[in-house]
Amino acid sequence: MTASAPGGDPRRFLTGGRLERSPRRWRDKVAVTRYLATMAMPHLLEPVDERALTDRLGDLASDPVGLRRAMVDLGLVARTRDGAEYWRTERTEHDPEPDAVQDAERALGEQR
Repeated sequence: MTASAPGGDPRRFLTGGRLERSPRRWRDKVAVTRYLATMAMPHLLEPVDERALTDRLGDLASDPVGLRRAMVDLGLVARTRDGAEYWRTERTEHDPEPDAVQDAERALGEQR
């Protein structure tokens, strides 16, 4: 994780690990959304169905649907046209350092 995230440490806006109220400042909202996107969807490009994602976000925020929408609006998450499936499209400063071997093995396994 990068030491200095935009807007500072987004965990300061969480109460007991949950976002109860969205921050007022735009850059803080972005920082919190990036953090929670990484927590809810730890693997890039891994598809998650709408119900599962909403359940994951419900554990992290009082407004899981609004958070899901914000993740899509910021381009952190993409979805199918019908909204049935979502996947994270962007690495964030909250992702662990990539393990090239593990990523390659996963990619090769998906091609088989």
